[in-house]
Amino acid sequence: MKHMKTIALLLAGSFFLGGCAGGTVRRGVKVNGIDVGGMNLPAAAERVRETLTKDPLVISCPNGEFTATLDYSDDLEEQLKNAKRNASLSVMVRREYVNMEEELAALCMENAREGRPAELSFSAEGFSYTPEENGLSCDYEKLLRDASEALKNGGTRVKLSCSEVPPAVTVESLKERTQLLSSFSTSFDEKNAPRTHNIALAGGRIAGTTLLPGEVFSFNEKVGKRTKENGFEEAAVIFEGEFVQGVGGGVCQASTTLFGAALRAGLCITESHPHSLSVGYVSPSEDAMVSEFSDLKFRNPYLYPVYLLAETEEGRVTFSVFGMPDGKRHRVEGRILSEIEPPPAEVVEGTANRTLRKEKKGIRSESFLVVSEGERELSRTLIRRDTYAAVRGIEERMPAPLVPFE
Repeated sequence: MKHMKTIALLLAGSFFLGGCAGGTVRRGVKVNGIDVGGMNLPAAAERVRETLTKDPLVISCPNGEFTATLDYSDDLEEQLKNAKRNASLSVMVRREYVNMEEELAALCMENAREGRPAELSFSAEGFSYTPEENGLSCDYEKLLRDASEALKNGGTRVKLSCSEVPPAVTVESLKERTQLLSSFSTSFDEKNAPRTHNIALAGGRIAGTTLLPGEVFSFNEKVGKRTKENGFEEAAVIFEGEFVQGVGGGVCQASTTLFGAALRAGLCITESHPHSLSVGYVSPSEDAMVSEFSDLKFRNPYLYPVYLLAETEEGRVTFSVFGMPDGKRHRVEGRILSEIEPPPAEVVEGTANRTLRKEKKGIRSESFLVVSEGERELSRTLIRRDTYAAVRGIEERMPAPLVPFE
């Protein structure tokens, strides 16, 4: 009986040693194909862990690859403690991403970028555009799901999903806002060098002007005084119903041409004046005389800026207006209401029989701004109703010969 108790105590001691830390692994036990039977527990665990793979989690990003900081664990000791004789065990390394949400959020912020809007530059030479740069948006929620799934299923690589985000302002959108709204031209004698110079000088000072929404343009403020100190030369001007030489002659043709372009662009004319005499480069009631006391002004009624360009070459001055079209078309219609007969010519004594100044009929006229959309006329608004004076002719006559007395 005493012998049997001794055998029972020996068996109990053997079980205790095989199932506790510091004990030995039961005979015939294999872990992942490695025989660790009979080895002490720490040595068996170390032997197996030498063969276990600690797979990383690599995240592919636009800025490069990022290796996540993982914690690795397994249940090897537990399995070894509880293993029965000749058991075949399988141990997998568990991966835990402790700071996953914070690190992945930071990763998204590092790879995301703000877009850069396109830029517009405007000068007397015209438009130039700096292309936009797309922003980059990162899908944090998808990255979080993909990383969790990879950790669960043994995956080692995931990709940060990103998509390009165009900025609100693109070259295409800028070009939509800088389309040609109108262009208007008049002709002049380019052999008249002073007049040509004055027209080109006025146009050059206006070219490159940007008119913001609601802003009012003043011809006199932009061009400046018509003086020699301001760069202007002497040419024919209309003064008190007469054509005379004056500094700045030809500037009124520049203002008149700009007036025509502004009307056809749908700009709101706030000030314009007719000449005292009709001019030959536009129809009556379509001119815009400027002087020290008379200005040409117009306002930009649109929600976007408008841009003014001018070109003077080969006997033509052209003003062009650019901006965002609103689908409407603007045209000018004018008519002569009546003509005014000039008074009898003035006769002066001279050395020859000739015409010093041709007579010219006066004109009563009016002009309208017609706005249409497609084939439908939307409005017809009176621009001006004017009276242009008649020009009295001047005739030079030789004196009658003296009749000798008999």
